[in-house]
Amino acid sequence: PNQTVDKAVAYITCDGKLLVFDHPGIPETGTQVPAGTIAPGEPPAEAAMREAFEETGLTSLVMRRFLGEREFDIAPFGETKFITDTFYLEYEDDSPDRWRHFEEQPYDGGEPVEFELY
Repeated sequence: PNQTVDKAVAYITCDGKLLVFDHPGIPETGTQVPAGTIAPGEPPAEAAMREAFEETGLTSLVMRRFLGEREFDIAPFGETKFITDTFYLEYEDDSPDRWRHFEEQPYDGGEPVEFELY
């Protein structure tokens, strides 16, 4: 059956630099930005803020603007398509150049996920 999965993506800048992360335990996933599934009834902007906090641990995030919506056909990977709402957020406090954070409650209900952010 055709399925659409709504995702929220957060591009976060810290001191004018884009914040990215790697999964130390799953290196094949590559370098990413915070993103995740939008819960039923959850506004996309709230989902972006939630995912940004869950995946970075940062609390002083400010929503700057909506960047756009995009559709991705990912049928070869088992889903029909993702629709992503992408937002620009800014972190206004000091942050280390690199740190590790664990997402304690992943959307799929699995074990905590470790992120190395920089």
